[in-house]
Amino acid sequence: MPVVASKKLGVKEFDSEGRLQELDFGEFVLFNCYFPNAQRGLKRLDYKLEFNELVLARMLELTNAGRKVILTGDLNVAHKEIDIARPKANDGGPAFTKEERAWADKLVASGFSDTFRMFNKEPHNYTYWDQITRARDRNVGWRLDYFWVSNNMRVNVKEAFIMGETMGSDHCPVGIVLDTI
Repeated sequence: MPVVASKKLGVKEFDSEGRLQELDFGEFVLFNCYFPNAQRGLKRLDYKLEFNELVLARMLELTNAGRKVILTGDLNVAHKEIDIARPKANDGGPAFTKEERAWADKLVASGFSDTFRMFNKEPHNYTYWDQITRARDRNVGWRLDYFWVSNNMRVNVKEAFIMGETMGSDHCPVGIVLDTI
């Protein structure tokens, strides 16, 4: 059980959408987030980037105090070309803008690691497929769902995985296995 739980960033416009859970387990802090979608025409790109920055600022506040941090959820961004089936066709569109991808680069530069890519550098590993076009049948997907850890926690990550065969949603589960923290 978490020692402390919060659902707020302290900004009403974001808190009203219920996009964040911050769970302090003592040995580490888990952020479970559903990041905004930039939407068609990038109508909410600025909104999304502001949310992203607030989450990162909170995570950095904790890591700067020596805490271990995990970020999980639907980040609504395919970080690298390897994380999307059709990068050229989707370049500049929602979840694949240079701004969104630069924010994911900023996560790395700020001391966080994409746990799946710690273990798997192969393409065609996705967590989301459009249901209308039956994209899952052809594995034309996006990797939008992640587990990121602060670099002071990398040693504790023993495995990271995508459960791509799990049906029931347009997304599939992702997970990590941790050693003693």
